[in-house]
Amino acid sequence: MRNLELHVSHACNLACESCSHYSNHNLKGSVTLEEADEWMSLWNDKVAPKQFSLLGGEPTINPQLLDIIRLTRRKWKYSKILLVTNGFLLHRHPDLPKVLKEVGNVILSISVHHSSEAYTEKITPNLALAEDWKKKYKLDIEVRPSAKYWTRRYKGYGPNMQPFEDNNPRASWEGCFAKYCTQLFEGKLWKCPPLAYLRMQDEKFKLSEKWINYLNYKALPPDCTKQELVAFTSEEEIAECSMCAANLEHFELPNPLIRPSLKASAVNS
Repeated sequence: MRNLELHVSHACNLACESCSHYSNHNLKGSVTLEEADEWMSLWNDKVAPKQFSLLGGEPTINPQLLDIIRLTRRKWKYSKILLVTNGFLLHRHPDLPKVLKEVGNVILSISVHHSSEAYTEKITPNLALAEDWKKKYKLDIEVRPSAKYWTRRYKGYGPNMQPFEDNNPRASWEGCFAKYCTQLFEGKLWKCPPLAYLRMQDEKFKLSEKWINYLNYKALPPDCTKQELVAFTSEEEIAECSMCAANLEHFELPNPLIRPSLKASAVNS
């Protein structure tokens, strides 16, 4: 398996429009250390991902982040760990660089989601902190301008969300940035973030009937057979890929420091 991912927190301090993890919808909650341990224990003797990604949401919102990083290394000794963050809350975890150095083979990836003056002013001190950590602890830290590659993953916002349904799942899969982003959630393996966390959206917003087929997606349970696991990890497009666009729609990401209102979304949908 190329990559296995865990949402350390579903909540996020930013609101990036059309986020594939739905983190712009003010979701709540974090995965506890006990939950992470339980879920990982179901799979660590079945899959050996080349990379294990810890993200969200915003992982630094979770006060147990450092323990979850250590747990990940215990469960997968040889996987590269990728910690993906927007960087704004790094100061909440002053021991983070020590833990990253301790577990080893880790990349701290900071996603920069906007180039506006207001955003740059707020993120600059945090990037400086990360640079200090990099020099002091000899860490592998990257800063990634993710806004340059932003695409629309669904139409609308909140209860007005709609799938693309271009009915070309192969094209949707080929253009998908999440094609190798298997999610470990509720003890099961999910093909991608949009499918894994769609039920959280439905619970919050009561989505339209157009989402029924996607909400009925069945994740891979830990008691699956070896053949079922091999089929899951080797499968490319599936029917549910049609929820995403067949032709990538790039757009200029609005300032994610500003969270849109549902009222405005209803007017513009």
